Amino acid sequence: MADFRISHAPLTGPTARELILELNAELAELYPEEGANHFRLDPEEVRPGRGAFLIADDGETGTPLGCGAVRLTEPGVAEIKRMYVRSNARGRGIGRALLLALLDQAAALGAARVVLETGERQAEALKLYRGAGFAETERFGEYVDSPLSVCMAKTLT
Repeated sequence: MADFRISHAPLTGPTARELILELNAELAELYPEEGANHFRLDPEEVRPGRGAFLIADDGETGTPLGCGAVRLTEPGVAEIKRMYVRSNARGRGIGRALLLALLDQAAALGAARVVLETGERQAEALKLYRGAGFAETERFGEYVDSPLSVCMAKTLT
């Protein structure tokens, strides 16, 4: 049995803000180049019926361990956003569990295709996404002109 649980949480809540601030700091350190980071995610984009924001926490203590979001970008297409697992919680399967939960949410929203963006310097993230069936695709949206971005897609069955 997993020693963590995944649940819905408000993007505007204190736990979400705490995790996202950590994620932003980690990404800013990894990608210091001007314009390399795309931090925007609006609460409206993850409201019920349009998306979801999930948090993983320790099943015993309730300590937040990671987060992730999914949002519909157009009919039938969802995007994974803000995937993050705290460094001291990595290697426990939390990222994979969050990703699978987000894919379930995307399917429930009617998505047939899921896209995401990660960075070329995030080898662990690339391995996670490839292992879950994502393949590289053309850059999209705000990432079109971002040379450090790796965009990926997966068709849901």
